[in-house]
Amino acid sequence: MGMAKKIKLLMVERDVTAAKLAEMLGTSQSNISNKLKRDNFSEKELEDIAKALEAKYEAHFVLEDGRRF
Repeated sequence: MGMAKKIKLLMVERDVTAAKLAEMLGTSQSNISNKLKRDNFSEKELEDIAKALEAKYEAHFVLEDGRRF
């Protein structure tokens, strides 16, 4: 599942529209809509979206032996 789909599911869970999320992030609705369409987010943007939607964002690599980076 792509990140855009995960964000959309979280938006539904939080009852937040793209317009409201854009307002929360200090950007335009068209910018958010375009990023969701392209599934193109920086690590910082994902952290900001998580914070705005009162969620925790975690990104890491996990090796077969369980080590995380």
